[in-house]
Amino acid sequence: MSLEHGFLLLRSPLLSLEAFLWVLHLVGTIALWLSPGGIAWARFRSKTSFSIPGPVGLPLLGLLTVFNGSTPHRVLAKLAKTLNAVKLMVFSVGFTRFIISSDPETARDILHNSAFADRPVKESAYELLFHRAMGFAPFGDYWRNLRRISATHLFSPKRIAGFEGYRREIGIKMMDEINGIMKAGDEVQIKKVLHFGSLNNVMATVFGKKYDFEKVGEGYELEELVSEGYELLGIFNWSDHFPLICWLDLQGVRKRCRNLVSRVNVFVGKIIEEHRLKRLIEGLNDDNCNVGEFVDVLLDLEKHEKLADSDMIAVLWEMIFRGTDTVAILLEWILARMVLHPEVQAKAQAEIDSVVGKSKHVSDSDIHNLPYLQAIVKETLRVHPPGPLLSWARLAIHDVHVGDYFVPAGTTAMVNMWAITHDEKLWEEPERFKPERFMEEDISILGCDLRLAPFGSGRRVCPGRAMGLATVHLWLAQLLQRFKWIPSENRNVDLTEHLKLSLEMKNPLVCRAIPRVP
Repeated sequence: MSLEHGFLLLRSPLLSLEAFLWVLHLVGTIALWLSPGGIAWARFRSKTSFSIPGPVGLPLLGLLTVFNGSTPHRVLAKLAKTLNAVKLMVFSVGFTRFIISSDPETARDILHNSAFADRPVKESAYELLFHRAMGFAPFGDYWRNLRRISATHLFSPKRIAGFEGYRREIGIKMMDEINGIMKAGDEVQIKKVLHFGSLNNVMATVFGKKYDFEKVGEGYELEELVSEGYELLGIFNWSDHFPLICWLDLQGVRKRCRNLVSRVNVFVGKIIEEHRLKRLIEGLNDDNCNVGEFVDVLLDLEKHEKLADSDMIAVLWEMIFRGTDTVAILLEWILARMVLHPEVQAKAQAEIDSVVGKSKHVSDSDIHNLPYLQAIVKETLRVHPPGPLLSWARLAIHDVHVGDYFVPAGTTAMVNMWAITHDEKLWEEPERFKPERFMEEDISILGCDLRLAPFGSGRRVCPGRAMGLATVHLWLAQLLQRFKWIPSENRNVDLTEHLKLSLEMKNPLVCRAIPRVP
């Protein structure tokens, strides 16, 4: 074909129409990609005249690369400021729609709205049985029943007080372990000690079991199970946001989850059967159950609540899982701050010495008289919130308006608690570690004040928050009463963050613990 014939063909009406349609399709596709919020939001733009601001993100991927990074809370906070979208911002990750608020009032509108009563169930959470436990169970009768059991039986003030002996004993064992490490001439990688202590504390309250600090036996196996589950839930799984590749299991998450669940079923199921057998032998007298471990509470409820064994395993497994890492991670951040701020540490130790003394064991009843110690915990929760994006998000179960903005059903809603706790409009010198701010103003951290709600708020607030705080307060008092915490000789304290399931120190704290009383 000659060049002249080619030009004539291009001028034909048929090909001109085809080219026009291709250009139209290309422009339309680009317009979808460039729509504020990304492609997942494009078809909802006509629903309201009040369009929620948001970044475009990469074609198809959206902000996926942000969540693959180590500090998505910081990136999202910066984006919200740049786009003047602090109250509410939209974005996409693949085909998943998100809204996120960095404002306490808008956060309250979301967390206290019945339209956001569900959680989005990640593939890993579903495979790890958490859809049958309180964290991810869908809103309804089953979830309400679990919530009632938790509030009335598992985390009641009476039961929390009843477990004080366990907490204090495990705390003393941790102090002895730290002392032994220092006598051996080593420095303390504190998270290892805190993690095993937290695991012991949870196992004591859930099953009445305690383990030695040696890396052998059942205790070591359980620590492996918890660590594997923690890693799997923290992975940003492509399958959650790209349905077309879900069946491929490209990251191997589904396979690992199923392998882990089979081990969890055997481990937890065996302990449940041990308790059943013990109750048959000893009878159902409460005197034989000490405080009454969580497993015994569920077994007592079995007659009329009829929890299946698989549901009991899911509930107990979630308690072990959620109660282990959060306490250890928070205490590691606190001790890092004590090393960096010796004047704060000295002030807390003077308070403990004045109220408790240097040789008497600290008890729960002493904590009320240690306001500065409580202020240190609050300030650490503000500066280093364990769940900066409130960890597990909410899901809109039907169309809803948040303020003037339309939010369609199926949208995932998040709160950037880190952005709120670092907002200079809400906090004076937000980047400065200053426990004294909580001596000047008493701010609740249990969910009623959204300026600082590290455990969430509303229907899905963390049910174990009071027990977790009781543990952190007691162990921190023990750690500061017993030791002076000073820097390592070989490395500096590194406050670099890494968000997995919780906000961790990227480089674990290594320091020295000097006994305060010989």
